[in-house]
Amino acid sequence: MPDTRLPFDASAPKRATNVSLNSDLLEQAKALGINVSRACERGLAEQIAELRDKRWLEENRAALESSNAYVEANGLPLAKHRPY
Repeated sequence: MPDTRLPFDASAPKRATNVSLNSDLLEQAKALGINVSRACERGLAEQIAELRDKRWLEENRAALESSNAYVEANGLPLAKHRPY
């Protein structure tokens, strides 16, 4: 199940900024009534979450590999207590 928490403070004040977007993409968004600011926030939030996940995996790769190697060699530590 994906993490539905926002990776930012949604109550933080808005700040105006300049962003360059593909003009065709912008026109299509406007024609469909898409809130471009909200879409940009969502896109940034998704990219931030993906990057944080990727960094976490990189930072913890050795520990994960070690744990997986242990389980491969010895089985799950509490396997005898599993009801299935």
